[in-house]
Amino acid sequence: MATLTYPAAAAIRTTKHTASSSLRKPISIIPIKPNSISPLKTLNLTSKPATFSIKSTATTTITTTTTSISPSSLTLKSRLQNGETLYGLFLLSFSPTLAEIAGLSGYDFVVVDMEHGPGGIPEALSCLHALAATQTPAILRLPETSATWAKKALDLGPQGIMFPMIESSKAAKKAVSYCLFPPAGVRGSAHTVVRASNYGIDEGYLSNYEDQLLIMCQVESEEGVNHAEDIAAVDGVDCIQMGPLDLSASMGHLWDPANKKVRKMIEKAEQAVLGSDAKGGGAYLAGFAMPHDGPRDLGTRGYHMVSGAVDVGLFRSAAVEDVKRFKMSLMDGADDEQEDDKDADEKYWSE
Repeated sequence: MATLTYPAAAAIRTTKHTASSSLRKPISIIPIKPNSISPLKTLNLTSKPATFSIKSTATTTITTTTTSISPSSLTLKSRLQNGETLYGLFLLSFSPTLAEIAGLSGYDFVVVDMEHGPGGIPEALSCLHALAATQTPAILRLPETSATWAKKALDLGPQGIMFPMIESSKAAKKAVSYCLFPPAGVRGSAHTVVRASNYGIDEGYLSNYEDQLLIMCQVESEEGVNHAEDIAAVDGVDCIQMGPLDLSASMGHLWDPANKKVRKMIEKAEQAVLGSDAKGGGAYLAGFAMPHDGPRDLGTRGYHMVSGAVDVGLFRSAAVEDVKRFKMSLMDGADDEQEDDKDADEKYWSE
């Protein structure tokens, strides 16, 4: 216990409050909302009182609390294990503002797309900050399947990581190895200072990261579909993400993703993944909604994760429609004015 001795009361007469009056009530710490530190974690607050005394005309005890961090069970991975169907958005703009709006809108997850979006690691980090503020899990889609990209992405602390164009069980095993620390994998370690571990504050990170991280492999080619069952069976692969546009392109139908041959190929992959039994060591099924294959259609076919829109596409559609409405209103106004002029002319000549 530390003891501080103040001068006599007369020596501090100019102060408005004495120590006994201004420090009478214990200081309380405002609870921190879940996931406000990391998209992977919620906070379990436990108080450990610490006291010290200030000796003056009166002795006052100040109670403080310390906060311990424990991992949340409500990760994307655990929600899938509980049988939930999750609905998300792809973020191509790399706009933290749009990421924040997406999170506040209620999406279960947001995929920050480094494969087709213009941003890299620094821009993705800004989006993760915005999503964390809304307690919305982030998934990072890599521009390519490599150990370097996986390492840099995972150090940011997303709840999920998506590897593009996986065409074999061998490629899937490599992808999984990029996510795990040695000896299970080859991921480089800086866990004491990176965001994924709350910059080293989360001492349980190494014990929990593997259980919390959602590893997704994209099947988006004929070769991938032919090996979908083997890919889904790879230990560590949690989810198979279908890629209908690249799949249609690989089959020679770039401009026709609704082609019957493409749809049959997608159906083949769906059956392979759904037959793998996610709870028994297989993988969950995820996919993009298309104009000819909407979110509800995917859900009824057993998809566990559905991405219904892209932020850029949503804005494009809203902007085009806004301009269209304005131009139509001008045309309608011109027609109304012409009708008014005609009525006036007829009235004039009839008089």
